[in-house]
Amino acid sequence: MHSFKELVASFEERFTASLPFTQSPATLYEPCRYLLRLGGKRIRPVLCLMGNELFDEINEDAWHAAFGIELFHNFTLIHDDIMDNAPIRRGNAAIHARYGLTAGILCGDVMNIYAYDQVAKIRNALPQVFQLFNKTAIAVCEGQQLDMDFETRNDVGIDEYIHMITLKTSVLLACSLKMGALVGGALGDNANKLYTFGKNMGIAFQLQDDYLDAFGDTDKLGKQNGGDIKANKKTYLLLKAIERADVVQRKEIDHLLRQDADNKVAAMSSLYTATGADAACREAAAQYSKIAFDCLEDVAIPAKRKQPLYELAAYLLMREK
Repeated sequence: MHSFKELVASFEERFTASLPFTQSPATLYEPCRYLLRLGGKRIRPVLCLMGNELFDEINEDAWHAAFGIELFHNFTLIHDDIMDNAPIRRGNAAIHARYGLTAGILCGDVMNIYAYDQVAKIRNALPQVFQLFNKTAIAVCEGQQLDMDFETRNDVGIDEYIHMITLKTSVLLACSLKMGALVGGALGDNANKLYTFGKNMGIAFQLQDDYLDAFGDTDKLGKQNGGDIKANKKTYLLLKAIERADVVQRKEIDHLLRQDADNKVAAMSSLYTATGADAACREAAAQYSKIAFDCLEDVAIPAKRKQPLYELAAYLLMREK
């Protein structure tokens, strides 16, 4: 079994060498290469490889699935940055900020098409894999739309938020694991348990991401600190702060949501701490992580083979970026 670090290195080498983008038109493909050269955590494709290796040696189908997943993920990042008007991605200018809005839209589109091209090269369990990939892609779009809708709503509940991040973030992690398992010959029960593990780990991952957006170090994050606060995103932190705020604190929160002062991030972060929303967010992340660990425990594979996944889940919960 390979560690997460080893698989990231292997993935980077093979992915970089196999990028499908041609040289012309450069205005379309150079922005694609630019984003992918910036790297990333590569969590999703490596989860696919890990899911595959649980059942057999990593096969070519798993590599195609991993490439497709990473291309799809980066497509969503390009368009998310446009919708969020986020200027920074991985510590550098986002594609739309560097190359323009049109380039951002088209680069995202073509990257998504190339993602499907990679998945189409899979030979084993292709119908099941394609159905899962399509269902996941639709869910990610639904989650993104809910995220945008929440910006104009004042009655979003915690349960709605968890549903949204499940669609927008965690189902792709779950899909990555299950795709790897399916092309590795896993039976339905094990593949489904891995999916549930990935889904709950993904929720914990996003809750941790919410926390880091407010309290993380910009240099470590590689993106703008407090971006969710500036955009009035309905994150777990904001919703929990509203839920727990007293009258005075609620007025302060409402005031901050209506304006864009220089101290908005610092002031809202202080309210998250004062209401205990920061601690609640970390606790919720830990709870979903525990559910994920319990699901992984139920997968009928020797514990030694599952150790890299345990280590990765622990890393995701404890990360600082």
